[in-house]
Amino acid sequence: MSVLVLNAGSSTLKYSLFVGRSTELAAEGIIEESTEDAAKDAATAILAAIHDDTASDPVVAVGHRVVHGGRVFLESVSIDARVLEEIARLSELAPLHNPPALAAIGAARKAIPGVPHIAVFDTAFYADLPPERHVYALPYEWYSENGIRRYGFHGISHAYCAGRAAEFLGRPLEGLRIVTCHLGNGCSATATLGGKAVATTMGFTPLEGLVMGSRAGSVDPGILLHVMERMGLSARELGEILQRHSGLLGVSGVSSDFRTVHEAAKDGNERARLALSIYADSVRGAIGALTVALGGVDAVVFTAGVGENAAPLREEVCRGLDCLGLRLDPVLNRTLRPDADLSAANSSGRILVLHTREDLHIAREALRLSGGIESGG
Repeated sequence: MSVLVLNAGSSTLKYSLFVGRSTELAAEGIIEESTEDAAKDAATAILAAIHDDTASDPVVAVGHRVVHGGRVFLESVSIDARVLEEIARLSELAPLHNPPALAAIGAARKAIPGVPHIAVFDTAFYADLPPERHVYALPYEWYSENGIRRYGFHGISHAYCAGRAAEFLGRPLEGLRIVTCHLGNGCSATATLGGKAVATTMGFTPLEGLVMGSRAGSVDPGILLHVMERMGLSARELGEILQRHSGLLGVSGVSSDFRTVHEAAKDGNERARLALSIYADSVRGAIGALTVALGGVDAVVFTAGVGENAAPLREEVCRGLDCLGLRLDPVLNRTLRPDADLSAANSSGRILVLHTREDLHIAREALRLSGGIESGG
């Protein structure tokens, strides 16, 4: 039997095909530029391409990553009309993510009918954040009546990496204090204790927190009020700027792609250098804050496209973390690839680079809910 995983992100559509109860990976791929229309077309193309691969091992379940599950979806669910309606309603809170996911789900349900399609939500990992870390200091009725709270995102990746870090270090997950840094086009950091999320940088929407490819991250809300009044920007116009024209792109003026900005900085582009410095500083500050939330740190994890591949960024982020007992070995950082320990010999906490496996986590959830196999770690 096979299980297909479709992961529609803010800039890509990834797919993975697993075969057998051991969730052995049979095929995988990635398609850039995952807009809503592109996601639908890409999903259709992917499903056609894997048709021959599943002839002898038919797909028994399809797992879909969905970014925002709001207050309704606190765990993975089988997709039906009601679920689709709620995901669509939440699209206003995750406009770069939920619409492409809906497009991919629609294409997949049409191409592979009659099998369970499972939605796995990034926000579900943060359902149990302590109140002081999920309630904003705003009128309480906004929270109690309108659901305005910190939801957190990239939860699938953070959950997987926390478990993988414990496995990699050969230590029990119980009591282990980990800060995971998911750095890609979207960026977030999360503190986990014993595999449970206790604090995270993203909030009500995927806009809050770290500087990202085209998203601003956390900014003074007074700035937003100022530009709306003085520049005459509408809420829609401001949202477009914060979502698609800020972050690395906004500061560098070059690109939202970390690799392109990095090359421009190497060529002497000062705005590109500044953008990278701001980006690294935001990650460094988050590691410090999350370490305090945990009362110390046993391991810091770098993961996702930028975190796994950008050695100079990891070195810059770790500069100044000696006060936390975290010391990076620059040679290991430049030479080792995931999964690896990049820590210096005198580092009291471990610095790891791990390949995130959102697809594996989603596949396990899809098989669990469809009755294929139990959920794994």
